[in-house]
Amino acid sequence: MRNDIIAYLQKEIRLRCESPANKFGIGNYYHIEAVAKNAELLAERFGADKEIAVIAAWLHDIASITDYSLYKMHHIHGAEIAEELLNDFDYEPEKIKLVQECIKNHRGSVVNGKSSSEEICVADADAISHFDSVPSLLYLAFSAKGMEYEEGVDFVVNKLKRSFLKLSDNSKEFYEEKYRRAMELLGADIDNR
Repeated sequence: MRNDIIAYLQKEIRLRCESPANKFGIGNYYHIEAVAKNAELLAERFGADKEIAVIAAWLHDIASITDYSLYKMHHIHGAEIAEELLNDFDYEPEKIKLVQECIKNHRGSVVNGKSSSEEICVADADAISHFDSVPSLLYLAFSAKGMEYEEGVDFVVNKLKRSFLKLSDNSKEFYEEKYRRAMELLGADIDNR
């Protein structure tokens, strides 16, 4: 593992998340941190290249936290930013390309074919990370979006259901208990998947 790169990314992503320019707030740092942890778990479980998956996980939202105007296409801009950052570390060009593909294909709402196990790990880690940040999702619903109680809980429940459905079959099996516990906490019915 390139611990030098990962240590740099942890600090750099935190700084960008703390910046007033980041419209998502510090909560997005905890989302990205959860994606990195879940990507590492999934890479170990599914035999993917852990280094590629973890580096891509730390970088998957870098464009949107850097400049909100890049949000709509943050998967494309993020891959470009990743190349620049990783070149500064003399990271192998073939590994940079793998990281870029993970970033380009991490979004469940943008249907691109995932051609590697690392891409699946990062996309699944991104989806499941929402289960690690239920308080942040509730904050988003109530504070940022100004929703009433029922509407806010429904917003979070629906987000979690969509996230779970985006997972690969292997990840659904792996994270089934986490899904059940989160939905029980929110008082939601999990049988209508």
